[in-house]
Amino acid sequence: MGPSRQWDVRGALAASGLFRFLHSAGGGCVAPFFTLYLRHLGLPAALVGAVVGAKHLVGAAWAPLGSCYTRRHRRRKALVAGCLLCSAGAGLLLTLVPAATPAAGQGLCGGSAGGRGAANATSEAPREVPRATARALVTGARPESTLQGVVGFVGTPGKEDGGVGKGGARTDRYADGPSGSATALEAVNEEPRVLATPAPYGPLSLGLEKETRGPAAVVVDLADNPENSLPISENSKFPSFITHLPTVGGAYVSENLSDRWKEAPDVSFDMVQNTIFQDRERQVFLMVLGAVVLWELLASPLERTVDEGLYEYLDFVDATDRYGKLWIWSYLGASGGAFSIAVFVDQLNCFLSSNVSRLAVHFYGYAVLMTLSFVASIFFPTYIPKKTKHMNKTAKALSLIGSDGRAVLSAVTVVLTGVAGSTAQNFLFWQMQDQGSSETYMGLAVAVGLIAELLLYFFKSKLLRTLSSSVVVALSLGCLAVQLLCYSFLWSAWSVLLVQVLSAVSNGALWWAVNLTVDDIATPGMERCLHAVLRGLSHGAGAALGSVAGGFVVASFGLAVLYRACCVGLVLWLCVFLIVQSRLPRQKKINYSHLLAADSSDASDSEEEKERDWLVKAMKDDGFSRNW
Repeated sequence: MGPSRQWDVRGALAASGLFRFLHSAGGGCVAPFFTLYLRHLGLPAALVGAVVGAKHLVGAAWAPLGSCYTRRHRRRKALVAGCLLCSAGAGLLLTLVPAATPAAGQGLCGGSAGGRGAANATSEAPREVPRATARALVTGARPESTLQGVVGFVGTPGKEDGGVGKGGARTDRYADGPSGSATALEAVNEEPRVLATPAPYGPLSLGLEKETRGPAAVVVDLADNPENSLPISENSKFPSFITHLPTVGGAYVSENLSDRWKEAPDVSFDMVQNTIFQDRERQVFLMVLGAVVLWELLASPLERTVDEGLYEYLDFVDATDRYGKLWIWSYLGASGGAFSIAVFVDQLNCFLSSNVSRLAVHFYGYAVLMTLSFVASIFFPTYIPKKTKHMNKTAKALSLIGSDGRAVLSAVTVVLTGVAGSTAQNFLFWQMQDQGSSETYMGLAVAVGLIAELLLYFFKSKLLRTLSSSVVVALSLGCLAVQLLCYSFLWSAWSVLLVQVLSAVSNGALWWAVNLTVDDIATPGMERCLHAVLRGLSHGAGAALGSVAGGFVVASFGLAVLYRACCVGLVLWLCVFLIVQSRLPRQKKINYSHLLAADSSDASDSEEEKERDWLVKAMKDDGFSRNW
């Protein structure tokens, strides 16, 4: 018989702690600043919320499925290695997505977004078309300056004296447009070197119609605002709402213009602006959404797969008591990663190159740390559990939660806190940016919240002994409501650091109390599954709902209204929670650990009596069979 295998528990814990630190540091580089990057791309708040909501849903749904697949096919190490490298590449894909407009994000560099209301203006600013440009789109006039874009096709112009008096003086016949029409009146002030009029009552197309015939092109100057210039080639099929002017002998007949203007519809500048930019926003949104979904499919199973593998290893060697404090390395890594990358990015110029923003450094840091995590994963302990009968633990966990009123109340609470908490995670840095905050303050805010929760952990036992779990949950809801209310009245960037201290209670103490509540209904071996289901409900369903709804609220009413609405909602749920909690029946807790720790003498006596009774019965049966 060969020598017994040595199990290096200390080495396994060290490798797991290093992996958690590096992996969480990579997440800290990107996750808190992700919505800032989407804002830089020019996406409005509603689309940002949709992207983040899809990210949460995909992660919550795919993480348990991917982990279950690898466990069944015993491919944990291969999955971890592949996902680490592929997720680094998928994160870098987002740096290749172009901005919705060339000027998107330029006003947000340096920690200023233009002051009050910039969060809403992010989606509106890129849509600002220079007035001379929009005027030229409608009237066909060409402003006097450098030629930058092609916007339509008209017939070959004739002599320059068409519609112009002697000496180049303009006639008054061009002012015969519709009453109150800004486009017609402003066209008088432009030199009509090449003119075209809107097709009477023709719809504004999106480039699906055929191009207007004619060899010459109307070239429009965009010098009113060079940043928002739109280089459009002849093949881009710009909306063809420009028609030919009637000509007589090669010259334009200006007398017909008054009749054409009377028939032309009053095309608003807003419609032109929306037509130009909405399609570009959709393209950027779809590119970002595809990259984020791919990224989340690769990254979401990692943490759960690693945790389950390590727990099964420690369970096999009877060392699961040393598993409970590994999350400390995750908190240290996330806080260190967020603060370090923020300080580093603040030292860089706004743009690393003509098309690469300094915010892309967050994704570069993520890729580097994922590669280092891959190296750390090589030293993971390998333990292949025996094949067991497959059981859907998620369904059983949901059944256990639904069978107990207090567990249902806890589940609803974590979903609502996930909804409210996602608003702070998604848009808090937008508000700090509007206040002129640098990224250093943002990274420090993340670190302060995590470190505060870590410090409170040392008083966890005393807190839970002093206060009941329901009181701790109520206190956590109150602290989260206060946080959101303070965010709505944010007076400076550094004030966020003071408010973030409350995260120790609003997040850390909340989960300690909720886990303690569901442990009362857990059957042996179901504790971790129950905790995972509750976190999935909060970080998946709750965060997705809060992201989507929060994006629409920010786009319609602003950040302050969003935070105050969430604060009011939490206060109302706090009242409902206290009322329902007081009316629920108290069930006696069955503590299996106390049963196992019962008096050993009593247990031994009972076992001896059972053994004696069994021997007496066996001897009687043996004697009876012999006599027979």
